[in-house]
Amino acid sequence: MQEILSDYDVLAAFWGTIKLSILGTIGALILGTIVAVLRLSPVRVFQWIGTWYVNTFRNIPLTLLMVFSILGLTFILGLQLNSEDISSNVFRWAATMLAVYHGAFICEALRSGVNTVPVGQAEAARAIGLTFGQSMRHVLLPQAFRGSIAPIGSTIIALIKNSTVAAVIGAGEAANLMSVVIENEGSRFSVFLVFAIGFVILTLPLGLFFTSLSRRLAVKR
Repeated sequence: MQEILSDYDVLAAFWGTIKLSILGTIGALILGTIVAVLRLSPVRVFQWIGTWYVNTFRNIPLTLLMVFSILGLTFILGLQLNSEDISSNVFRWAATMLAVYHGAFICEALRSGVNTVPVGQAEAARAIGLTFGQSMRHVLLPQAFRGSIAPIGSTIIALIKNSTVAAVIGAGEAANLMSVVIENEGSRFSVFLVFAIGFVILTLPLGLFFTSLSRRLAVKR
């Protein structure tokens, strides 16, 4: 284990995983919130768009999205997020695909949170003249986030673990380095132990944090 830590920059690889996860989480929260609003919208077309997004991206493997971002969007269509630096382009596409994929799960978590809000509050919002957008912004979404802390936390933890899929396109993160170490050193138990411990360190505190937060913010009914 000491040889792996001294010969390879494991900390830098995990820092890459952290950056990838942070960017993916921010993007997933933004996309998930927008899609949740679309699905709850009274406009039928917006509902259809939101439903299509969730049903599509929840059922496409993340690995396929990662490969499509490079082989399809970058090399075939010529869409690049950074044309000057290949590694930066790959990293940004990896973060984008993580956000797009997990945004569908964030959307469903928020929808479940909206269902915990008493119907009378939405009716009261309409009664005092609030528009749909104002009702979502001031009444429904704040309570939806509060009621869906646990599933959102689970989705973020899943996103961190799924960041390993970015290794298939060569993004600079822990799983990519692990494949290099295995290729150079062989499939030793110590190799897997180092990276397993690293991901436990990344995810276990988050799990405890979101569990504690959901209990503190739980609405007493």
